Amino acid sequence: MARKLSGKVVLATHNSGKLKEMRELLAPYGVEVVSAGELGLPEPEENGTTFEANAKIKAEAAAQASNLPAFADDSGLAVEVLNGAPGIYSARWAGSSKNFAQAMRLVEEKLHEAKATAAQRKAAFISALCVAWPDGETITFEGRVDGTLVWPPRGTSGFGYDPMFLPDGKTKTFGEMTAEEKHGLPPHGEGLSHRARAFLKLAEACLG
Repeated sequence: MARKLSGKVVLATHNSGKLKEMRELLAPYGVEVVSAGELGLPEPEENGTTFEANAKIKAEAAAQASNLPAFADDSGLAVEVLNGAPGIYSARWAGSSKNFAQAMRLVEEKLHEAKATAAQRKAAFISALCVAWPDGETITFEGRVDGTLVWPPRGTSGFGYDPMFLPDGKTKTFGEMTAEEKHGLPPHGEGLSHRARAFLKLAEACLG
């Protein structure tokens, strides 16, 4: 039986897009979210080799520094024909300026170099969500959504690689979807995004 989260929790991120999404997901549960960025906490070195390892590094660092329960998401785009790249380096492909238009162009160039056919443009967004308590206990949940990469990118909503990612069975990219369409939870939404899918598992275990 997982421990329950309540009161105030720290989201171990300095990414405003991620903070906005997680605040929207947590709002119905009456949990107050403060980000590591708002608390002025330093960003730990993410030297893990998996999404799960990096999420754990960030959550544990925030829990220790704030003495509050903390959770962290590590997520990224895994492109099949590129052997899972950019994967855990998804943010780094955008450079220090966080230029995701540049990162999407880089993905497209790599697909071109790989001579990827239309059928070989498959990719997945993967999210590992780790909750850490100040006493050292941690628990991790993973979510995944499969899709195809489109070019040119479509839409200006979301963040990161959203405008080039078309989820399977949908006609809109993540960049064209409203927040409700992308990560709205049942009964209003379908919990479509990778982060929403990981969050639903977390909610069932820790927020019920």
